[in-house]
Amino acid sequence: MSLLSGKIAVITGASRGMGKGIALALAEQGATVYVTGRTVTAGVNPLPGTVGETAAECDQRGGKGIPVAVDLADDEQINALFEQVKQEQGRLDILVNNAIAIPDEMTQPGGFWQKPITNWAMFDIGVRAAFVAAWHASQIMVPQRSGLIIGISGYVGVTYTYSAIFGTAKTATDRMARDMAIELKPYNVASMSLWQGFTYTERAKENLKSVPGMAAQLNSAAGTSVEFPGRVIAALAADPNIMDKTGGTFIAPELAEEYGITDIDGRVIPSQREQRGAPIWAPV
Repeated sequence: MSLLSGKIAVITGASRGMGKGIALALAEQGATVYVTGRTVTAGVNPLPGTVGETAAECDQRGGKGIPVAVDLADDEQINALFEQVKQEQGRLDILVNNAIAIPDEMTQPGGFWQKPITNWAMFDIGVRAAFVAAWHASQIMVPQRSGLIIGISGYVGVTYTYSAIFGTAKTATDRMARDMAIELKPYNVASMSLWQGFTYTERAKENLKSVPGMAAQLNSAAGTSVEFPGRVIAALAADPNIMDKTGGTFIAPELAEEYGITDIDGRVIPSQREQRGAPIWAPV
């Protein structure tokens, strides 16, 4: 039997990129995955990928993909998503808050005052919408006395990377996961933050070509496929002692070593704790 057979997961921002990789990794372990995102029609976004295409690939991996169009800037659409999950499944085991709005300006040179104030959308989607999704997920998880909520963060939580708003959003992700864990712990629901380093998403590959100096700054040995964090999350979701980790911020490669996980090409991904910083929050 697969690790996650019978488990129900919701992944935000899964049309492409890391969200897609996480969805595929969970589906490969037998999960039913609600693939959410804004892109439903191929060609509308300059980058490839739709919720339907990701869901179809989930089916091919051995799980089940359910595509749902969701604009995380709209609370009503988030509410409708979790109502759909509740009606169709009657339970929810995993929520991965992966989505964040990434404006083109984020990776460009210049101070925060030189970029549009609309860049604050990084916080609106990366933190506020994540809170709203976790609020709805908890309505399902608390009564069933089980569940796992993961916030995708990174070394940027403690080390400047690209943008003041980006760092603020990821630091908030870590703290929110920890404080949610304190409130959820009596109900056997786990909450944690996962630090994923450089990931070869479709957008990252384009940035490597176009953003001056970006390739030179990259430790290529630490770069991962989009599925690597999903493999780690699958192991966390299957861990019978998951509550021992609730409230903590964890570096994905370090968890991968603990669980005996490699990337899809067999590489062991190194932690960048010494180079880029250490998490603040330990389990509660």
